[in-house]
Amino acid sequence: MGLFQRNPFGHILFLKKWLIRVFGAITHRRYRGFNDLHIEGSEIIRNLPDKNVLFISNHQTYFADVVAMFHVFNASLSGREDNIKNIGYLWQPKMNIYYVAASETMKSGLLPRILTYAGSISVERTWRAGGKDVTEKRDVNPNDTENIKIALEDGWVITFPQGTTKSFKPVRKGTAHIIKQYKPIVVPIVIDGFRRSFDKKGLRLKKKNILQSFIIKEPLQIDYENDTIEEIVEKVEYAIEQHPSFLKVIPVEEIEEHEKLNKLREWGTKKKAPN
Repeated sequence: MGLFQRNPFGHILFLKKWLIRVFGAITHRRYRGFNDLHIEGSEIIRNLPDKNVLFISNHQTYFADVVAMFHVFNASLSGREDNIKNIGYLWQPKMNIYYVAASETMKSGLLPRILTYAGSISVERTWRAGGKDVTEKRDVNPNDTENIKIALEDGWVITFPQGTTKSFKPVRKGTAHIIKQYKPIVVPIVIDGFRRSFDKKGLRLKKKNILQSFIIKEPLQIDYENDTIEEIVEKVEYAIEQHPSFLKVIPVEEIEEHEKLNKLREWGTKKKAPN
């Protein structure tokens, strides 16, 4: 890699690599130290192609979710099995990982601007402005979808299809249009514990001794030619466990199991959970 080699967005890769190394080292203890990150599915990451992969996930904080993904992806590619032990995996990080973020979020301070250089694809939200929902939706900026296409052609893209950190909000159809148009491999991720660990922005550690979970699922089966936008939206909602049906009455046995898991999350006060 040349000293001034750039990615398709004009970012100098040498500088981007050092940003990932430094911020990865700073944030590592947030997932392995102050809290514990339980990972499943590292082998799925290792078996993916280098390009045209779209990760879809539920969303709990602005930044902590995606930072965890950078850790997990690079640790998995370095041969770690469902753990982020030994941050040596940050020395040679995967450089073509991008994530979709709202433009207004990425302009709200120095740190978000730095994180933008590390890999964000900023998009204008058509349904929200100034932190509030708008009644009259704006037109989609064609440059936004073009940038996502460029990122997919270069590597992996992370997106949060609900477009908000609130649970069980509808999946935005824009994600389905991207899937249907660009035909990426779609890998679902389900996270939990981040909302309890961090503040809404995901910058400030709110509570320690929380067991965070990070579940990587098998790629979705999608018929890119025949599946409708609505069918793709529904598949995405089920895959990231945000379909309205998940809000239905839960059997007693499942509630009891959930309570056991909640007790396990307090691993720092009793018994530390395995990695």
